[in-house]
Amino acid sequence: MKKVLVINSGSSSLKYQLFEVDGNKYEVLAKGLAERIGIDGSKIKIKYANGDKNEVVIDLPNHEVALREVFKLLLNGAISNMDEISAVGHRVVHGGEIFKNSVVINDKVLEQIADLSALAPLHNPAAVIGIKAVRNILPAVPQVAVFDTAFHQTMPKEAFLYGLPMEQYEKHHIRRYGMHGTSHRYIAQEVEKILGKGKKIIVCHLGNGASLSAIKDGKCIDTSMGFTPLSGIVMGTRSGDIDPYIPLHIMKTQGLSLDEVNNLLNKQSGEYGLSGYPDMREVEDTYLKGHEASVTAMNVYVYNIVKYIGSYMFAMGGLDALVFTAGIGENSSLIRKLIMEKLSFLGIKVDEEANKVRGKFAEISTKDSKVKCYCIPTDEELMIAQDVISLV
Repeated sequence: MKKVLVINSGSSSLKYQLFEVDGNKYEVLAKGLAERIGIDGSKIKIKYANGDKNEVVIDLPNHEVALREVFKLLLNGAISNMDEISAVGHRVVHGGEIFKNSVVINDKVLEQIADLSALAPLHNPAAVIGIKAVRNILPAVPQVAVFDTAFHQTMPKEAFLYGLPMEQYEKHHIRRYGMHGTSHRYIAQEVEKILGKGKKIIVCHLGNGASLSAIKDGKCIDTSMGFTPLSGIVMGTRSGDIDPYIPLHIMKTQGLSLDEVNNLLNKQSGEYGLSGYPDMREVEDTYLKGHEASVTAMNVYVYNIVKYIGSYMFAMGGLDALVFTAGIGENSSLIRKLIMEKLSFLGIKVDEEANKVRGKFAEISTKDSKVKCYCIPTDEELMIAQDVISLV
């Protein structure tokens, strides 16, 4: 048996899961979060396999200190010594066009991840910090990088190129990359287990950040997020697709700076900007009560998703399965129902009872539905652990 630690480093956070691997069986021994790293009020949470929980409020000036404290908690109930950890896997947001698959991390890979920080300035630097912290604590343990963008590297040029001068792509690498690839890949594999290979699937990864992908024969042919996670459907606080001149117009007529417009589009827009509520659960609650702004926001949200589904269906030449995943996709029966009802012309029929599910697998379309619809919980950490095992 081997133990694999999976790490997701944010700018001020560090999520982690420890797996025990026995053949094809992956058991979560512990998982948790170190938050507010480098900020007042930092703390670490952990939940063990037996259900016990612990929360420690402690000063965490940097990621290495946070990781050392995480290991102390793991030693209290998940491992008996540090030598038990066989390998470490890292979620890395951006792999550019360099990384089409997960890779074992060496000095060159680490340098390349750092160089790609220009494409993911909030995420890749945090991943580099996490990788270096593990190196300092467990220098002999192999590490693997798993990239959010890798799964989308199968997109054809007509899907990933923008209508810009070619030098913007060839010299400056501006193109559609997509995000949430590890989640989309996991869901595609799960659907393949149910329906077999060679299917046409649309995955709706709906969380505060959200993306859709068109998957044909197990490969991504298009995805909604683009050069950055800002594009695509309307999201929790992100605008999604807009006329590219709008930011320039705002700066010109309202005097906002580049940083202010960036903040407006990423943190003040989307469902929050339309409804006034920062959480989709609040939008849903007030929608059901007839709050006018929330009704408008919900209608915009559903319309955006349905429009993407329609375009992807035509791009693939059909649709065998539609899947909802991530926080909203797995837990909002209302949003799933609204989307499916908009697609009734495809022969999609909602199974009202099955669609009540929250956070569990279910076939949520009726047996005679012409397109199979599923709620499938994503598991990016498991996908990362499996990649680690396959490589090391």
